[in-house]
Amino acid sequence: MDPIASVVIPAHNEEAVIGAGLAALLGASEPGEFDVVVVANACVDGTAGVAGAAGVRVIETPVGGKAHALRLGDAACRTFPRFYLDADVELSTKSARALVAASKRPGVLGCAPVPVLDLERAGWVARRVHRVHDLMVRPTRVLAGAGVYVLDEEGHARAFPVPDVLSDDGWVHGSFLDGERVSVPEATSIVRPAPTVAAYLRRRIRVRLGNRQLASLGRPVSLSGLRLAAVGALVRSRQVSSLDAACYLTVLVLDRALTAFRRPGRARWGTTRK
Repeated sequence: MDPIASVVIPAHNEEAVIGAGLAALLGASEPGEFDVVVVANACVDGTAGVAGAAGVRVIETPVGGKAHALRLGDAACRTFPRFYLDADVELSTKSARALVAASKRPGVLGCAPVPVLDLERAGWVARRVHRVHDLMVRPTRVLAGAGVYVLDEEGHARAFPVPDVLSDDGWVHGSFLDGERVSVPEATSIVRPAPTVAAYLRRRIRVRLGNRQLASLGRPVSLSGLRLAAVGALVRSRQVSSLDAACYLTVLVLDRALTAFRRPGRARWGTTRK
């Protein structure tokens, strides 16, 4: 059968997780339903071998960097819509089909699933921080932070080629107006956030530096959901506890202090699971 969508998966040393991600995506699919391209970039592990064993196309490059991998995979795609899926994120066949359907709605140029946080490996403090942060960004997240976004042909022309930015999903999100990008409640992605506070801080530094970079390129990211008043509102509405809020605010202070001493050029894209 002709594929209903192409899927680009940039992967840097993802041997431990990419098999599970491909199994989730393809497990209930028909043969040839999805045109999947894994771009193993600067890998020193068995990422390419695991992906190849799953029956998908694999491109290997010695050049690291997610944006470069996205461009390589995108050039090899055979159809639209196109998925851009993080290697450590799980998206089921059912959710992928729902996203394909959503991408065909009139006026929709980009869409993404609703991310579900898997906090099983997260520490006690990190779990509370993630809980608060997720609630704060949920109303405005859409294409950023779900671990996957989907573009139709018109949306692709608007957002690609992705430049060498720290936040590719932020760049893509900023390429569209509110009505052109939608979150699809019928689709979910399993996202495993940083399991420790240290790992969370490393990721937040990259996010903040990435946001500065996008602003300098004319694609500013709205941070209205991250105001301190929003934390208080969550406590008053009993969506989070006072202890949750205290953990989040303490880590937020560290986050901002550390970011103040970093420059965008010093950050690198990579995994945050360690």
